[in-house]
Amino acid sequence: MSAGSAPDRFLVGLAVLSLLAEAAEEQPLVCVVDDAQWLDQVSAQTLAFVARRLLAERVALVFAVRTSTAAAAGDHFGGLREIVIRGLHDDDARALLESVVPGRLDESVRDRIVHETRGNPLALLELTRGLSAAELAGGFGRPDARPLASQIEESYLRRIGSLPAAAQRLLLAAAAEPVGDMPLLRRVAERLDIDADAAGAVEAAGLIEFGTRVRFRHPLVRSAAYRAADPTVRRDVHRALAEATDSVFDSDRQAWHRAHAAVDPDEALAGELERSAGRAQARGGIAAAAAFLRRATELTPDSALRATRAAAAAQAAFESGSPDAALELLAAAQLSPLDEAQHARQIWLRAQIVFARRRGGEALPLLLDAAGRLAKVEAGQAREAYLDAIGSAIFSGRLPEHVDVRDVARTARTAPPGARPPRPTDLLLDGLVTWFADGCAQGAPLMRSALEAFRGAAEGGDDAMRWLWLTWLAAGDMWDDESWHELTTRAVRSARDTGALNFLPLALGYRAAMYVHAGDFGLASTLINEADSIMEVTGHSPMSYPAMLLMAWSGDPRAEAVILSGIGEVSSWGEGRAIGLGHYLLTVLYNGFGQYQDALTHAEQAVEYEDISVVGFAFAELVEAGVRSGAPETAATALRRLEERAGVSGTDWALGVLARSRALLSEGPAADGLYREAIERLGRSRIVVQLARTHLLYGEWLRRENRRVDAREHLRTAHEMLRGYGATAYAERARRELLATGETVRPRSAEVDALREALTAQEGQVARLAADGMTNSEIGAELFISPRTVEWHLGKVFTKLDVKSRNKLRAALAAT
Repeated sequence: MSAGSAPDRFLVGLAVLSLLAEAAEEQPLVCVVDDAQWLDQVSAQTLAFVARRLLAERVALVFAVRTSTAAAAGDHFGGLREIVIRGLHDDDARALLESVVPGRLDESVRDRIVHETRGNPLALLELTRGLSAAELAGGFGRPDARPLASQIEESYLRRIGSLPAAAQRLLLAAAAEPVGDMPLLRRVAERLDIDADAAGAVEAAGLIEFGTRVRFRHPLVRSAAYRAADPTVRRDVHRALAEATDSVFDSDRQAWHRAHAAVDPDEALAGELERSAGRAQARGGIAAAAAFLRRATELTPDSALRATRAAAAAQAAFESGSPDAALELLAAAQLSPLDEAQHARQIWLRAQIVFARRRGGEALPLLLDAAGRLAKVEAGQAREAYLDAIGSAIFSGRLPEHVDVRDVARTARTAPPGARPPRPTDLLLDGLVTWFADGCAQGAPLMRSALEAFRGAAEGGDDAMRWLWLTWLAAGDMWDDESWHELTTRAVRSARDTGALNFLPLALGYRAAMYVHAGDFGLASTLINEADSIMEVTGHSPMSYPAMLLMAWSGDPRAEAVILSGIGEVSSWGEGRAIGLGHYLLTVLYNGFGQYQDALTHAEQAVEYEDISVVGFAFAELVEAGVRSGAPETAATALRRLEERAGVSGTDWALGVLARSRALLSEGPAADGLYREAIERLGRSRIVVQLARTHLLYGEWLRRENRRVDAREHLRTAHEMLRGYGATAYAERARRELLATGETVRPRSAEVDALREALTAQEGQVARLAADGMTNSEIGAELFISPRTVEWHLGKVFTKLDVKSRNKLRAALAAT
């Protein structure tokens, strides 16, 4: 309807949801989608998204999916309520069969047909139409063991083949014209000299109906008519369709028909298809753009230009979620002579496809090859390819086949100079190269500049979304909680505003991790659930890190099994970094339970490799585990390594954890001063879980120093904070220490616990947004649900919290 940047396809999903919800306000609505297995991928994803977000609306969506293709369709519709439509019972199947067969039907033939069709009514009606009276009477026809759908299509082919030639051409024209446009079909019939008798013949055969629109008896009739046609006749029909199609209002479809009528390469036509691809891409039709570009490639006479179009088609196919098609197109492109820039970009795209499928080192050689080639022709793209390569090496981590990230950084140092003034990506590459190749002290100032640049970039910019996975890790290694907060806040807001649901789960996951560190476990859980529900719709694998982080800090009894299972699985994905991350999370878990020897074992494994945004945190855990398990030398070594990393950061988070770690290995006034410094510094940061742990450790130390009154103050603070966050294992540690000081610890109110558990994750999120003053429409847009669903959730929230209005929500939520 208008030109502009391509919308995210899930923003279109939100629009469809809003459209159906608004229509249902007038009267209840049923939306029926037949043969859903033939929907294109984007339409299926969009409708599946809508189906999963409907809750309180007066809308029903019904998808009919063929059983034999249900597994493939289930990628999109899996998890929705199912009704399996089974065949007719044998008695009913025999009755139906006998009602449509004239004359005598041999009983053995009847029973065989009923058995082979498995009670499928369409098959019972269609398969018998092509059998002679003799075959029906005595069963002398050839048995056919092909799949049922093939047998039905074969029956249609026989009926089509018995039609007059003009009727077959008319049926072919209807099959080649995808929208059922009756006036267009009449114009085509005139051009092909097809008389009115042909329409009567195909209707009399029961294959098609002509009304305001063309309607086939079954989609298999359409595919059979098209497939059975002679290629020359098929091209003639497409040529007639192109001539009859309006060149102004439907130029893309006209170009498509012309393309199917063409035999020889045609640059003018290929160029028109390329322009059609551009228009499709501008309206978000990436899959359609890929189809246009694929055909344009086939029709391009110039080999160099053919390679360029094949690469563009591969890029579009990759972006539309068809990596196999993208690789096939890249292989086709390589059959043509390529210049250095084309060759480099194709290698880069192939590497990105490999990296998307299996993160880790498998893509690394391709990325380095592409970066080296691009360095000769396109400096900006070369630098981005080197960033991808460093990211690949980071994810590969400690796996046996990995290439050390420091070696990759040294190679990336040969990248051409960045733009002037430098882009955020230029600063990030320089920072990571120096950090890994020369060390933390030299790299920290550059990393700090890069993170400041990304924080200062225009909100919603492509770079901020494209590189969040790497800037998040860089900020973690810099102990930069302010960058974590700003980058994730803006990423979530931008993804929501643009409807970028492919990117939103990543942003939500990192934002949830930020909330865990900030002590808001409830909101973290809500965001994790939201991310999981979106990934269920988009078909992406769940992002396990935020959930495991929350489980570790919560002291969830399932955490050990879940994290150990995750460590066992990540090797198959090529993510060696996740092994170190898993051991670090187990250390957090075991330190919470007071199982210090187990914590020591896993902390030592976590620091075996310098995984970015893992190893620094793991050193801090190792100091505590070492001190408490009687391994002071191990703790001292870990402290020295921590000083190297946290010292160069300069943030209150880093220096606070460093001061606490030094206190654990100190005595007397020195330890006391370090604990106080840690509390002061962490109190200025967003990482309040570490502040609470510092109160706990300080209180434990004070009790052992026989300063019980001072110990109670800090242990009480720690207990209240940790219990309030939901860090149950650490809270229990604080409770035990408090009891040892002679303090009486009041148990948490059972009513408060019941309220906390009563609200579902979605209800909690709706309640929070409503308490912040957002309207139902604004909450719906934020959470990708309809206003009616928001109203439904709020009704349940009011009942559970026993409040009557939004004004009371904030206080009621604070009490939980």
